[in-house]
Amino acid sequence: MTVRRSADPGLSARLRTAALALPGAWEDSPWEGDTVAKVGDKIFVFLGEESIGVKSARTRQEADEWLHRYPDDASVMAYIGRHGWNTLRIGGAIPEDELLEALETSYDIVVAGLPRGKRPS
Repeated sequence: MTVRRSADPGLSARLRTAALALPGAWEDSPWEGDTVAKVGDKIFVFLGEESIGVKSARTRQEADEWLHRYPDDASVMAYIGRHGWNTLRIGGAIPEDELLEALETSYDIVVAGLPRGKRPS
């Protein structure tokens, strides 16, 4: 039997703060009820109270590593999962440092895809 902990609201706030502290990052709410962090005009993280959505890798195959390591706490994101996006649950087995690393990896992948003139300096 797996015991699930509830999401840590402090961790959710720390992840949001970390995302918005990255160069050129800004908060947006493009859809009702969704908060995201963007760089340029691109989303790099979906910020939730119980999970974050991140571009985990450039390919779905690479992003699936999260699913193998944390089968109860990582899942393919609806609609955009085929492009390497995963949902990572906050308050589960994924340690805070790995959630922060996932957020930063997502940022790096998205920044690398921006035209040079739109990348933060």
